[in-house]
Amino acid sequence: MRYYDIENSLLKVEKWVENHDYKSYEPFDGLTSYLRPITFGTVIGERLLQQLVRQAPINLRPVLGVKPLESTKGRGYMAWGYLKRFNVIKRKEYMDKAEKCLDWLLKNKSPGFEKPSWGNHFDFTSRSGKLPKNEPIIVWTSLIGQVFLDAFEKTGDKRKLKIAEKICGWILDLPRELTDRGNCISYVAYTQSSIHNSNMLGAAMLARTARFNGNKNLKKVAKEAMEYSCSRQLQNGAWYYGEKENTRWIDNFHTGYNLDSLKCYIESTGDKTYEKQLKRGFNFYKKTFFESDGRPRYYDKRVYPVDIQCASQAIDTLAEFSDYDDEAIVLGRKVAKWTIENMQDEKGFFYYRQLPGIKAKTPMLHWGQATMYKALAHLLEKI
Repeated sequence: MRYYDIENSLLKVEKWVENHDYKSYEPFDGLTSYLRPITFGTVIGERLLQQLVRQAPINLRPVLGVKPLESTKGRGYMAWGYLKRFNVIKRKEYMDKAEKCLDWLLKNKSPGFEKPSWGNHFDFTSRSGKLPKNEPIIVWTSLIGQVFLDAFEKTGDKRKLKIAEKICGWILDLPRELTDRGNCISYVAYTQSSIHNSNMLGAAMLARTARFNGNKNLKKVAKEAMEYSCSRQLQNGAWYYGEKENTRWIDNFHTGYNLDSLKCYIESTGDKTYEKQLKRGFNFYKKTFFESDGRPRYYDKRVYPVDIQCASQAIDTLAEFSDYDDEAIVLGRKVAKWTIENMQDEKGFFYYRQLPGIKAKTPMLHWGQATMYKALAHLLEKI
């Protein structure tokens, strides 16, 4: 796919997001429906309502009272994309847009914590329990922290680094699972929840910040976290989502998070202990999660649902690995071509999912528009 075609796609989704004032739906926003009271606050009832809204091939949200919402994750990814656009074309308007998004994020951090951290703008219920609105999680907090570090690198504004340091302070305050093969940073603050992608994302944020400020404790905790996840990598290069029996699946976009995080850790620290795991993991990723035409698979052994988050994270990860593997950028362009041709509406937004014989066309904000915007901007930066 030509540079022009990718850029044209990026500009269309940029316009769509801005015209919608950075608001839209998310896959798990179903508990904002007026039907929630009939779940009687039970985990099973709330999960059923969430899945009804999420899995329906048509968008039920307008009739169920689910309204488009702001998104901290969406703002973070849009800021990231704007910074990458500025890096390529040097237009001040992109830096200004990024700064506005970062200012918005600071004003909309989780209210229950002094140190900056971020969560969802809606309640979420899973098999593990309930995650309240605004309860911060390490995934979004670490990814947003990386945006502040990008901004610091591009502007030299030391306030951005100070914010990143405070974010690392929040990560250090999280519980950790202590083992004889590394320690796992928790997904959330209120209990220990050991998940590989969140642990590795947190480690990457700590390690990259330590590269700028020389903090040895950040580097130490990051190394312990990477030891936990890398020592549990499967022989074929994959990672389970988590080690508990009910979290032992392998999917596309969480694998991408793991690979990006491990690469960031190695480059930030110079510690090559887990270089073999990085190579093994990326080879598994390339060979497992893509069809010959570039269509991304969701799971290691199953294609459907073809999900826009898998597509966006794949493009992002493949762009990130373009300096590591000669095949990465070629595959990244192929995934972008398939996604633009099959998942982008003429209005500019990207569809949520492709299912056998049907497409779920609901425009999600973070899960689709913002992640695709950042991914395409990253790809253009590397071409």
